[in-house]
Amino acid sequence: MGFADAAMGPASFLSELYPSFWWIPAGVLAAALAIKLPTIIRLWNDPLLRAVGGLLLLACAVFVFVAPSTIVWVNRVTGVPNISAPWVYSLLTAFCGSCLVLIIAWRDGPSERSAATRRATRQVLVAYGGVIVALWVLFALADVPVERTRDLDTYYATTPFMREEILLYLLAHTTAVLITSKLIWNWIRTDGLDAWLRWGLKFLGIGYALNLAFDAAKLTAVGARWTGNDLDWLSLDVAPALACLSAVSIAVGFILPHAGQYLHERWRIRRAHRGLRPLYLLMRTVHGSGLPFVLRAGPELRLTRRETFIRDVLLPLARRTDERLRERSYAAALGLGHTPERAKALAAAVVILDAVDAGPGRDGGHDPDTTELLREIGDVSRALRHPDVIREVRARAMASGDTMAVTE
Repeated sequence: MGFADAAMGPASFLSELYPSFWWIPAGVLAAALAIKLPTIIRLWNDPLLRAVGGLLLLACAVFVFVAPSTIVWVNRVTGVPNISAPWVYSLLTAFCGSCLVLIIAWRDGPSERSAATRRATRQVLVAYGGVIVALWVLFALADVPVERTRDLDTYYATTPFMREEILLYLLAHTTAVLITSKLIWNWIRTDGLDAWLRWGLKFLGIGYALNLAFDAAKLTAVGARWTGNDLDWLSLDVAPALACLSAVSIAVGFILPHAGQYLHERWRIRRAHRGLRPLYLLMRTVHGSGLPFVLRAGPELRLTRRETFIRDVLLPLARRTDERLRERSYAAALGLGHTPERAKALAAAVVILDAVDAGPGRDGGHDPDTTELLREIGDVSRALRHPDVIREVRARAMASGDTMAVTE
């Protein structure tokens, strides 16, 4: 039955290999909705997020109600043969309307919605609401007594009123998908997009392109019946696979920006935490103990506590540093071919190690500006991972100091 038959009636080779094949896209779409749901609830006043939520919910509902077991259940409960057709067509049409509402929200951005935007949204809702009403009216007028769970589109392609219903839902779906695809691919070509968002849009673009291919397959199969030909395999074999692939691609498109940014941020925090380990261990030798274990400390808290501990120990330690050694170490690092940023980190590592070795008895005789040192603790910690390089820089700096002393 159109999209319903495509999903209800998987191609024979798919149904043999994957008895629950059509629950896969439903599960993927449900996962996408679950990931987005907390943000949607928290920012409920944002029309864009509401549109995303509605789109995912409707897409998931389509695949739930086109599952063979669900189709049979709906027909049996209502006692009306093929009533699942207008029901699933309605869900699919509502999905189309959600696509267009989402376009309107994307087009205008997160700023205040204008009267024109609200008017356009109402027009979409009225238009696609009218299509849904027409679908039920046409079904009531049609004579479709024989239950068809796989090939309703082609079986009833020439039946009065059902013919119009099939064509109506396919055209409504094609129109929404065409507009959505054009917007997405135009957006992908714009500059300044976050990498994760760009990849998400690419998957959305692929998903909607597959939707267009689905429509083309269904319309071709139906049109063939109008001309007395038989291309039912397009409706029974090709369209179902395209529908499933499209659903998965769209779900990935919505999941990827959120999940990618979340995972990237977690990776960045954990990497920063691990990167501070050499300097943290060195500061423990100065302080005498490390941070107490906290059972429920998350990655952000652990990173903050490690940074705070390092800075708290570095502040008094900085008063024992030899600033002339720092200058010579910086020049030595530059002489060894290191970049200025790397040379600063190596010089800081040299003087910190020197201050630790000198012990609390040394007084540097100065009140150093520790702003840069405390800000660049990550670079200093990474420099400590290369003790051979530090020893080489320190040896050159000490040799330079001896030369300067002899000259003086």
